[in-house]
Amino acid sequence: MIWSSASAGPTNTLLPAGGCTLLPRATMYAPRMLAAVAQESQQRCRFCTRARAPRSQSAGWREVRRSISSNASPAWHHTRSISTSHLPRAPLAPAEIAPSKRVIFSGIQPTGVPQLGNYLGALQNWVKLQDSQRAQDEMYLSIVGLHALTVPQKAAQLRQEKWDMLAAILAIGIHPDKTVVFFQEDMPQHLELAWILACCTSMGKLNRMTTWKGKLAALQSASESGEATITSSEASSLNLGLFSYPVLQAADILLYKATHVPVGEDQVQHLELARDLAETFNRHHATGQRYFAPPAHLITPTKRVLSLRDATQKMSKSSTDINSRILLTDEPEAIRKKLKGAVTDSERRISFDPEARRGVSNLLRICAALDESRDAHGWAELVNERGGGSGMLKSVTGDVVLAKLEGVQKEIKRIKGDKAYLEKVARDGAARARERAERTMREVREMVGF
Repeated sequence: MIWSSASAGPTNTLLPAGGCTLLPRATMYAPRMLAAVAQESQQRCRFCTRARAPRSQSAGWREVRRSISSNASPAWHHTRSISTSHLPRAPLAPAEIAPSKRVIFSGIQPTGVPQLGNYLGALQNWVKLQDSQRAQDEMYLSIVGLHALTVPQKAAQLRQEKWDMLAAILAIGIHPDKTVVFFQEDMPQHLELAWILACCTSMGKLNRMTTWKGKLAALQSASESGEATITSSEASSLNLGLFSYPVLQAADILLYKATHVPVGEDQVQHLELARDLAETFNRHHATGQRYFAPPAHLITPTKRVLSLRDATQKMSKSSTDINSRILLTDEPEAIRKKLKGAVTDSERRISFDPEARRGVSNLLRICAALDESRDAHGWAELVNERGGGSGMLKSVTGDVVLAKLEGVQKEIKRIKGDKAYLEKVARDGAARARERAERTMREVREMVGF
């Protein structure tokens, strides 16, 4: 599972040294751009006795203006290291003003070689994010083995699959000189911060996480219907790790002071929890200052790839049907065989209609995602020009998939054969991540009293 921050408007403000901060409420709780107003005359804050210097003399002052009606109350909101978490916030949204430094963090579970859905849904975007970085930006990618333990694992298999995932990440274009790549379990700071954040997290918040509620609902439904009995393995799946893993997820993000987090739609709620915990920590331990900036969802184009055997479900390695997914390392014959068995329909003319023709549209979406020379409608027209029908669609899709994966497969094979290189990447990545993580934890320990 991939849980895979544009920054929303601040909710707690770190004040400039020696001064107050004057912000309109609209700026604090909704990401809107307001015109800056240069105030050259002396102004006095009504909440303190300090006279504010002219803008030209104090870069710490930020003054903004918004239009208000003649009968509206003043919109200016003065803050001085005060908490604002009790006030309404705007929904999670990408920033309209990028911070001067962007820190990206994302993670992926060690499930071995990724399948096509992982590649198009997240990995491909990671490469684009990496290649669009500026000199001052940072990017961290973690293979999150601790999260994998929320379900039963076989030690030997987990050990192999984490190395397979690392090889695949490098093969698709992630470069260790540009991106810090590391194994989560090599970084004890993740667990240390997770415990501190857990002590700031209410049970109610975790009970409202949709992944936990969904698991409970599924087991309860099976029990009440009488059609299935909850097995011991299913009951044991409701463990503390599964219940609290959103807190560890928040620690993963905040440990590196991430400002941008690319996450899937099913993980946005968990990112909201990370934002809440950042504010809670600031309020409880940082005297209201903005030590942890609430990270925000990084909007990137994602391609939702559906199962080849059931077009109502996402392509996933958790499916028991191996023909439902295409692995990045599948042989050409296996890929064509899986596509040949993909669910489509009997209509001769091919068209892109995600609602009425899910299976057909899934294959067209795969073609458009792997080869951007045409959109999904363009690929439908190409298939029709070649005679149309599901058989031709599957043949064309096979050509596109094989052409795209050929280079990736060669790189995966080459990198997997160089274990010394893989170990060096993991070791160097852990050293770089540890330096940043330990810097954060030294400050956190001081703030909590350790």
